[in-house]
Amino acid sequence: MGRVNGKRILVTGGGSGLGAAFVTRLAEEGARLFIADIDMSSGEALARATGGTFLPLDVSDEDAWVSAIATVERDAGGLDGLVNNAGLASSKGGEDIETIDLTDLHRIFAVNVDGTILGCKHAIPLMSRSGGGSIVNLSSIAALIPAAFVVSYGASKATVAHLTRSIAMHCAGKGQAIRCNSVHPGQVRTAMMESIIARMGQDTNMGQAKAEQTFLDQIPLRKFQEAIDIANAVLFLLSDEARFITGTQLIVDGGMTLSN
Repeated sequence: MGRVNGKRILVTGGGSGLGAAFVTRLAEEGARLFIADIDMSSGEALARATGGTFLPLDVSDEDAWVSAIATVERDAGGLDGLVNNAGLASSKGGEDIETIDLTDLHRIFAVNVDGTILGCKHAIPLMSRSGGGSIVNLSSIAALIPAAFVVSYGASKATVAHLTRSIAMHCAGKGQAIRCNSVHPGQVRTAMMESIIARMGQDTNMGQAKAEQTFLDQIPLRKFQEAIDIANAVLFLLSDEARFITGTQLIVDGGMTLSN
């Protein structure tokens, strides 16, 4: 216990799904949590349950980021960790390259890419003044292997992976003692994953059960991941155990990338 004891950590998209798992796990290990989300109800409920602080935040809105970081500095006096987790996966229209709608593409990139950039842009100065820290950007195995059926999402997460390495080099070059790494989950049974399975089953006419089995068959360890598997990876990268790790991709996928 206490692997991140006293560390001031902000988690975006922290009210539900993987974000909520991160918040819960980090709270167990002593972190002081700032839970940022557009969903006030779930965010405030989790804040009450974990002793954290809820911050309303649309990660694609730069003014909202300025306000959120100012609140963290005012309330906690600094920032030791940032988890850029908020993300979108599904499109309203087509999801392959021939049916893609640019409105969908821009919406997904606004959250997944702009949100990550803005988080780093505004957190790094405060983190530097706080003596350094750790940034964890949520990417995906869709950044590492072809994702023809979710082209916008895959492209956005590949961008996050590249950004992470550039940010790591930037912070190291400036001597800011700030590490930046990306985590690449595989098939985790969250609401987002359920929507991807349902969409694949619908678009291919194979049905949800067969679509689910198709995803499962791609995992060498033969089971879907649980949110705690990703939460433990995030915890490690935020902790001092990872103090010499920066610019790396931590893949937590049950072996999916082995055959790609």
